[in-house]
Amino acid sequence: MKPAKPKHFSIPKVALLIETSRGYGRGMLRGIIRYAREHGPWSFYISPGDFEQALPKLHRWGGTGIIARIETPQIERAILQTRLPVIALDLSEEQLAPGNPLSRICEVYSGSQKAAEMAAEYLLELGFRQYAFVGIANRIWSKRREEAFVKRIHQAGYPVYVYPTPPQDQTAEWAQDQLRLARWLQELPKPIGLMACNDDRGREVLEAARGAGVYVPEEMAVIGVDNDELLCELADPPLSSVALNTEVGGYRTAALLDDLMHGRRRRAQRIEVEPLGVISRRSTELTAIEDPEVAEAVRFIRSYFDQPIRVEDVVSHVALSRRNLELRFRRYLGRTIHAEILRCRLNRAVQLLQMTDWPIPQVAEATGFSSHTYFAAVIRRYLGTSPLQYRRQLRK
Repeated sequence: MKPAKPKHFSIPKVALLIETSRGYGRGMLRGIIRYAREHGPWSFYISPGDFEQALPKLHRWGGTGIIARIETPQIERAILQTRLPVIALDLSEEQLAPGNPLSRICEVYSGSQKAAEMAAEYLLELGFRQYAFVGIANRIWSKRREEAFVKRIHQAGYPVYVYPTPPQDQTAEWAQDQLRLARWLQELPKPIGLMACNDDRGREVLEAARGAGVYVPEEMAVIGVDNDELLCELADPPLSSVALNTEVGGYRTAALLDDLMHGRRRRAQRIEVEPLGVISRRSTELTAIEDPEVAEAVRFIRSYFDQPIRVEDVVSHVALSRRNLELRFRRYLGRTIHAEILRCRLNRAVQLLQMTDWPIPQVAEATGFSSHTYFAAVIRRYLGTSPLQYRRQLRK
């Protein structure tokens, strides 16, 4: 039971100017609410969807702190005039420039470099020999993702084609941009692995590809960022995406704001929302490995790793000798068949530990491990800690 608050205690009033229409914002809000429940109570002011609606109310709201995505000069002026503790989401390059008042406040930002590297590694494992990136103009996080993706792919020795995004307003020019994007996708060499800077852009890529007659994933595998489940499932085909640890990011953001509101911290601080892993969907089902038997074996493993399959089952599926398939596996993937099965299971297990509250035995069963004790031993060997301790560390 929580101790009673002293009589002079004042409940913090926090404005949340965060989009509720996208998975990133909803994840941040879940983390903020969890912190408030554990350390509050807090009173929230929220204006879902449209930040403009918040402007006329801020001056008479009488709050104690603000967490906001600052999209317009009007919002910026209104927030700064309150002189309240503020944490901003994903400031732009202009907002971070020296001399801009926003450059001196706290910020929470998405781990763009790590997310792009994760997407690059995922596409590299699929065996492509050419890659592409589609971003959004005038967004610093998009540029960071582009740079990190291009750098990692170049390190692997492959070319990257970057879509020359026009500088015009994306909403006003959406129809023209779709036609331009469709023509660009048509001209790309195939097969190709493509990263979109986020899930919204990923859906636009899939729509443009359909209009251009480019088959996904047969000719082009597409991956986004944010793992907005509604957007990803609405896409055709459903979009693979890098999931970000938004709930923990929101929790840490609320903790920082709590410190600011109580005068426990004065210097500006930046919080990174780190990526959790890739959630695979049909937009990346293609495995671009030139050896058809190895490609089929990999597809079989990635389709059935969550069942109790063994190396013998994979060998039987492709009708090759075990020695022959193992040699080809090492040539194209640099690892054994067993290592590929284990890699798929571990990746999925880590995602479930990060994103669910499932009991450990349920996670073990859902990822194809023969027992939860064996699962715990494998996790400890590869992560250096038990499954339960790993989950606790993630949620601090």
